Amino acid sequence: MDPEQIVRAFGPWALWGVAFVVFAECGLFAILPGDSLLFTVGILTATGVVPHSMVFVCLVLTVAAVLGNVTGYWIGRWIGPPLFKPRAGLVGRVLDPKHVERTRGFFDKYGSRALILARFVPIVRTFVTLVAGVSRMDFRRFIAYTAIGGVLWAVGVTTLGYFLGNVGFIKNNIDAVLVAIVLVSLIPMGVEYLLARRKNAREAAAVPSAVPTSVPTESPARTTD
Repeated sequence: MDPEQIVRAFGPWALWGVAFVVFAECGLFAILPGDSLLFTVGILTATGVVPHSMVFVCLVLTVAAVLGNVTGYWIGRWIGPPLFKPRAGLVGRVLDPKHVERTRGFFDKYGSRALILARFVPIVRTFVTLVAGVSRMDFRRFIAYTAIGGVLWAVGVTTLGYFLGNVGFIKNNIDAVLVAIVLVSLIPMGVEYLLARRKNAREAAAVPSAVPTSVPTESPARTTD
């Protein structure tokens, strides 16, 4: 899946072909090269191979990314009830409705950050959208934060390719750069995980240990002469 070959294969429809791939990768298929295509489109826009302005390119790709997430969300809502229902055996344990309830609790607590951070992690950005739909996350909240993530991802990665794609080292080592993009995209998730662990450790240390209290003994009754 060489990104430049994919873009050039679309010919004069390069932008729209990439937009379709981004749409599918954000809501349907997790194995498509979304990050690398955005970066490559930025390079080819700067060199004139993609005959559109950078503003128009970013607008089209952002809309495609957000629409892909919306599609994945509604697919999740549609398949959730028939998929997660009480069953016997192994399938019943794997597709237990309790998992949906736990996921709903996760999105109630971390959904906003999860939708934005997951956008920068390949594969995860596809499934987090589906899971948000399965757990029936509030759609207004979902669309607000998935739009923020879509703008940051589509505009950010494409702009990176636009301004840095013609640097000699980057142009001659595009594969290494794309690997670096993936690694950098994992940093926010790692930081979030470490901060959560530190917070949990502080909360655990702040809980006082239970000390058994002794029951006071009654003093003997005093007698009077």
